[in-house]
Amino acid sequence: MAIHRIHPVRGDLGDLLQPGPKPTASVAELNERAREVLRHVVEGYVETGEPVGSRALTRKLTETLSPATIRNIMADLQDLGLLYAPHTSAGRLPTDAGMRLFVNGLLEVGNLSPEERESIEARCATVGRSVTEALEQATSLLSGLSRCAGVVMAPKTEQPLKHIEFVQLGPGRALVVTVTQSGHVENRVIDTPPHLPASALVEASNYLNARLVGRTLEEARRLIVEDIQQKRAELDELTTKVIESGMATWAGEPGSALIVRGQARLLEDITAIEDLERVRLLFDALERGESFARLLELANAASGVQIFIGTDNPLFANTGCSMVVAPFRDSQERILGAIGVIGPTRLNYARIIPLVDYTARMIGRVVG
Repeated sequence: MAIHRIHPVRGDLGDLLQPGPKPTASVAELNERAREVLRHVVEGYVETGEPVGSRALTRKLTETLSPATIRNIMADLQDLGLLYAPHTSAGRLPTDAGMRLFVNGLLEVGNLSPEERESIEARCATVGRSVTEALEQATSLLSGLSRCAGVVMAPKTEQPLKHIEFVQLGPGRALVVTVTQSGHVENRVIDTPPHLPASALVEASNYLNARLVGRTLEEARRLIVEDIQQKRAELDELTTKVIESGMATWAGEPGSALIVRGQARLLEDITAIEDLERVRLLFDALERGESFARLLELANAASGVQIFIGTDNPLFANTGCSMVVAPFRDSQERILGAIGVIGPTRLNYARIIPLVDYTARMIGRVVG
């Protein structure tokens, strides 16, 4: 995998990295020795999950330093709140602030291989699938490639509609097929009155098509509700019930839907019971969706990849987890949603940042 420096920023990922809360120290305040020690401690932690000691660092630093000198540097970094010692005789681990400083100023980001790009493009494609299905595929792929939990806040369809059709599935059930002017297809199953004649579905389709074309679902819904309330629609009772069932599915549709794939991957490195409990609480928060939705609102306000590390956000406080997320946009640069991954704080950020960025770009192309 090719590598390039984020600091100073180079390449098209440079303007995508949005800084989170400021660490207690900045990269500019650290001398070259301190920067290199911090970088190797973080990289060692990301690779093994274990504390990094001074003797291990003597074999990695470009400048020959004694273990005692390295310990002094590590002690200074600890005083700055960037490292901590889990045990008195052990090496050091990065704090959340240390991880944040590393990501903002010292991280080396890799480039995706052509094969990875092709795989993401294929899984994001909507040919023969609904937008939601394409998003689910992309989220599952992102989870697999990153070995983390993949998450996406899916957009509500706001594109003008081209066609709608009701298809009988059996007694009491029908499929509503909507097609937008851009060609996206969405399917919804609705309940219908028993013994509904096929003519009622045809009549409902004709009535809605006359009012839907060129309007969004929400615009059409308001018009149809007004029609029915003022009895301007000359429809029989059964047809009216079919239309109202269809409208109920649109009205009940949330502004966006949370899709999470690969939650079990967050448990792979957990050995302590207290860590398991913290991740369980994170799962509970994800299931509720409210805190996560607010977090993604913050990501949507950014122009590119956003990184939340541990205590950066209350959702991840005391969970040992982080999130890398990026918004995706339509052809008019309007934000439609966001996609990303959740994993342990020791994420392989160098690999995951370009994965999330490229997946968000591809999703923006197919849903916009």
